[in-house]
Amino acid sequence: MREPRRLVSVVAIVSMLAVSWTVPAGAQRQPELQLLSDAETEHTIREMARPIFNAAGIDPQAVNIVLVNDRTLNAFVAGGQNIFLHTGLLLQTDANQLVGVIAHETGHIAGGHLIRGAEAMESAFLSSLIGMGIGVIGGLAAKNAGAGMAGIMLGQTMAQNQYMSFSRAQESSADQAGLSYMEQAHLSSKGLLTFLEKLNAEDPVLNDRDASYARTHPMTRERMDSVRQMVQRSRWNDGTVPAAQQEHYARIQAKLYAYLDPLGALRRYRAEDGSVVARYGRAYAYFRRGEVKQALPLADGLIQQEPQNAYFHEMKGDLLLQNGRAVEAVGPYRKAVSLAPDANPIRVSLAHALLEQHDPKQADEAIKNLQVAAKSQQGQSSFLWRLMAQAWSMKDNPGMVAYASAEEAFAQGDRPRAIAMAERAEKLLPAGSPGWLRAQDIRSQVGPRTAGKK
Repeated sequence: MREPRRLVSVVAIVSMLAVSWTVPAGAQRQPELQLLSDAETEHTIREMARPIFNAAGIDPQAVNIVLVNDRTLNAFVAGGQNIFLHTGLLLQTDANQLVGVIAHETGHIAGGHLIRGAEAMESAFLSSLIGMGIGVIGGLAAKNAGAGMAGIMLGQTMAQNQYMSFSRAQESSADQAGLSYMEQAHLSSKGLLTFLEKLNAEDPVLNDRDASYARTHPMTRERMDSVRQMVQRSRWNDGTVPAAQQEHYARIQAKLYAYLDPLGALRRYRAEDGSVVARYGRAYAYFRRGEVKQALPLADGLIQQEPQNAYFHEMKGDLLLQNGRAVEAVGPYRKAVSLAPDANPIRVSLAHALLEQHDPKQADEAIKNLQVAAKSQQGQSSFLWRLMAQAWSMKDNPGMVAYASAEEAFAQGDRPRAIAMAERAEKLLPAGSPGWLRAQDIRSQVGPRTAGKK
């Protein structure tokens, strides 16, 4: 596995995709857009936002929650029903403020405000980017390749400003729509207002063209006054995000903070603080620092307190797998999958632990879990398909190895290899079988073998 360039060496990377753009001569290289994926974080945020999505007539499960590793306060939408949230936003907002921001972004989605120019991202391409991160944020520190990050070489200016630049009229429309959704959900709109006030107070250049939030969300005094008036007219200003969801949001904030700054997390979540949030933060901070012996007792204590919490079991599985104890990691992963069967990143981690034992007897269970995960966004993960190829190799099935390798190459953007493996799969697999048909699809989508040449 290759190490990511901008993260410390203990971080295991699921896959790297270098996206080539035609850049004018002399242009400066754009900063990386790093996408993170965490089953618990995405589940928690989706549950918090579910009333908003329902009010907007949007299927909550159809909305992709995408985490961007960026310390700035920002959120944006792109490629359909995809809401991108910066880690800086998650760490600097309370639950009610975040729901207000999501309500606003939902207003953009429902209002059809996405602008596509000649160079705008295609939905399928964006989906492939989203699908690449397949694991937990804490798993990044686990050297668990089934839990990782997609480091995408995609300029933030392109990803946000050129594609999602909204007009003031659209911003006001999204505000009004978002506030109406919150009203229908019986939630207070104060969160959105306090977030805007926070931005205005902390970033005096929000109206400057160089301010990232201003470029994607033009802000004016009139807009803030309009939001304030709507809040004053609301009947539900006492309605807040449920306490249980606020607790879970605090937990994912602790996890995220520990991933980004483990030493700082140990200072923030001190040993004398016995709350679940603090212990969770400390466990992930130790995990991130590679101090598994300190992290495991905390994980066991959390499991004892909440035995039905899938993500506590997942954390223990990650810890054990990092420590080279793949056999022991299988049990916690299996328990996590039984408690959260829709958390497909955990299924990938379970498959990884099974295959790390290099025992052909474990291949069937690994394949079963990978096949379930492949039907979701995780199906765009090159690492998932690398594991699939490994599992089929254990079962001595060269046709399916070739097919899985074609999927891996396709996810990586390696066109020549994708074509070569797809052609090999077509020769080895029975005509009309699912793998044979998908190999044909890959070959037709990638195009002729010369398509990979520059």
